[in-house]
Amino acid sequence: MNTHVKPSLYVTAPVNALVEGIYQEDVTMTELLEQGDFGIGTFNHLDGEMIVVDGHIYQLRADGLAYAVPPTTRTPFACVTYFKPYSVEEITQPLDYAGFSALLDRLLPSKNMLYAIRIDGRFDYARTRSVPRQDSVRPLVEVAREQPEFEFTEVDGCLVGFWTPHFLQSVVVPGYHFHFLTDDKQHGGHLLECRPSQVRISLQHIPSLKLGLPLTLDYLTADLARDIHADLEEAEK
Repeated sequence: MNTHVKPSLYVTAPVNALVEGIYQEDVTMTELLEQGDFGIGTFNHLDGEMIVVDGHIYQLRADGLAYAVPPTTRTPFACVTYFKPYSVEEITQPLDYAGFSALLDRLLPSKNMLYAIRIDGRFDYARTRSVPRQDSVRPLVEVAREQPEFEFTEVDGCLVGFWTPHFLQSVVVPGYHFHFLTDDKQHGGHLLECRPSQVRISLQHIPSLKLGLPLTLDYLTADLARDIHADLEEAEK
């Protein structure tokens, strides 16, 4: 029997459901960690940003602070994998955000594949946001317009995220999608911009995708046929 298992990206639900305002599903943190030790997402009621690193889950709320997460907490959307990088690059010179993005582009062998990306080290600057909890149904693009933003300078931290091909945009956020956590595990959020100065970039190719299709009434009765590209582009930037 072949005991070698290829890594896969587990996605709890298609991202287009989140974009349309479906903010409650049934996947618990315990169930999520059974699928991976590395990833990003959000929580039921859109209550902040999720970062999963080294098998620990942190909740980055709208106050900019990071919190421990009870195992029974649930998520409407998260992406996780078991992180085992195949390449590591050391960067020892400051980069602006355009230069940083261009460097990542050069490191990807093909943009038609999925990649998990972890970046550890010193950042001259980082700007993040975190969505506020929602107790009523509102489209994600509307919520994102009210998101609080946070700035960090001369900070040590970790970026956790993925590159996803654009042809998967109804399933996962396309392009680069990172969440940031400071080394002291106290602050962070969804990355909007950064300027790394001395970092280690770890890269993992993910050859397969595992998608959950929720059985909640909201999901089963939703109309998910709409093209969400413009909404997702605005919400993520």
